[in-house]
Amino acid sequence: MESLARKSMSVCPFVRANSAASLRSMAQNSCLLKMAKHCPVMGPALKAEQRLEYSTSTKPAQARAAQAAIHAEPVENVAQLEGFKTNEKPFDYEAAVSEQLEAKRKDHSYRYFNNINRLAKEFPKAHREREDDKVMVWCSNDYLGMSKNKEVYETMVKTMQKYGVGSGGTRNIAGHNRHAIQLEAELAALHKKDGALVFSSCFVTNDAVLSLFGKKFPNGVIFSDQLNHASMITGIKNSRAKKHIFRHNDMKHLEELLSMYPKSTPKLIAFESVYSMCGSVSPISDICDLAEKYGAITFLDEVHAVGMYGPHGAGVAEHMDFDAHLKAGMNHPARRTVMDRVDLITGTLGKSFGVVGGYVAGSTQMIDWIRSFAPGFIFTTSLPPAVMSGLATSVRIVRRNLEDRVNQQKNVRYIKAQFANLGIPVIPNPSHIIPLLIGNPTDCKKASDILLNQYKIYVQAINFPSVPRGTERLRITPSPHHGKVISDQLIEAIDEIWNTLGLKRISDWASFGGNCGIGSSKHDSDEPLWTDDELKLTNNDLNRNVYDPVIKPLEVSSGIKL
Repeated sequence: MESLARKSMSVCPFVRANSAASLRSMAQNSCLLKMAKHCPVMGPALKAEQRLEYSTSTKPAQARAAQAAIHAEPVENVAQLEGFKTNEKPFDYEAAVSEQLEAKRKDHSYRYFNNINRLAKEFPKAHREREDDKVMVWCSNDYLGMSKNKEVYETMVKTMQKYGVGSGGTRNIAGHNRHAIQLEAELAALHKKDGALVFSSCFVTNDAVLSLFGKKFPNGVIFSDQLNHASMITGIKNSRAKKHIFRHNDMKHLEELLSMYPKSTPKLIAFESVYSMCGSVSPISDICDLAEKYGAITFLDEVHAVGMYGPHGAGVAEHMDFDAHLKAGMNHPARRTVMDRVDLITGTLGKSFGVVGGYVAGSTQMIDWIRSFAPGFIFTTSLPPAVMSGLATSVRIVRRNLEDRVNQQKNVRYIKAQFANLGIPVIPNPSHIIPLLIGNPTDCKKASDILLNQYKIYVQAINFPSVPRGTERLRITPSPHHGKVISDQLIEAIDEIWNTLGLKRISDWASFGGNCGIGSSKHDSDEPLWTDDELKLTNNDLNRNVYDPVIKPLEVSSGIKL
């Protein structure tokens, strides 16, 4: 039809004799097609067009254009379109999906989920499909075991009995509640910020905040660490802002990129404190220096650090001024700290705090801006009251339980030392993450399966795309509850598997020139963040003001009244 219409404009006296408005009026009255059938030129052409059958599939772009043209023209009834049938087949979605899945299997990035049911009363044990088939979990992100905490559990049950199991919708529609206000006040106090906002997950938090920056500052630029989490990468992509990726923890490279723009250009530096797959730690203070020098705001993801670093579990930013925060307790230290210098801090509520959710903490204005404009907050159903009340309790417990952080670090040190003695290749880092380098997906999966099926130890294989190809690993995360006895069982099993599969040890990697800092003199510092003196501290060394503090509700949680 489209080609016929173009042809008629050049050869048909009737079309040339009428204005576009007249033709449009006739088309709307459904008489143009009738008149065309009596035309000596268009009549035969229309009949030929109706008989036409394609011998080959139309290209998608052309098909869409043709369909749009057909449907754009008024017709008397649907039957008029029946003459334009083709033998073109619809797209085979099942075949395309099958092909993509097969490719994923072939490159060994296909993921198998194990049936692991963690037992609250036997933490860190879990059972598999059968309840009598129990395994020891060594790769959970429930870093402190707060998911089994009795006080948190009882708080949630009590709230659930009174307020039900769901939130009823978004906070804009279903309403605000005391549990959200209390939780956000606790989180703001933890990070010593003026405000905080809770989301359904930290993936949603990072996506919402970073995408908002690009949408509200169209000329802004985002600078992202090379190893940033997928949630941050997604947020940056969704922001549509100009971006630069700087080499992991490379301050020289970051400064080179920042110096390309005037200080007046809106800028945001996005980075993590602890990188979960390798365990490296960012130089937060140095990044803050560059941010202040070049006029950028800092966006710090403390997901794998909250609960475990700092005297109160606020993360690595708090840990950088450990003594000052230990002495001040809930109060602000007398001097400006690294945590004060970070503009926006995001964290998870589903790892060290043991439940689910995410949050961002910052200045009152920043939090109000995010609350008012971020679609990821505005249009997402809020967490249920029971979840938020349980989380507020969890934050208070974690804040005052310094000994859990200490015991976790002691277990980490013990396991890392034993692996080093055996030549088991641990990727060097100063954090609680223990990544054992294997270097190929097949052996990584085999090692994980043998641990699970033969030794009743669950450690998930980490393959591409979570880590680059050739750096596949097992990722071990001890908790305060993984004591020496079960640690020795893990260490013995790992040593035997390395022998059984003939996996590379530290000396083997050295002969290959090293990989991920193993067997090489060039690697990030593996000096633990927790010092020997800090590991001697107990809960009695905390400022008494961290026990049952009275924390005032945040006005920004409900909206600031003018």
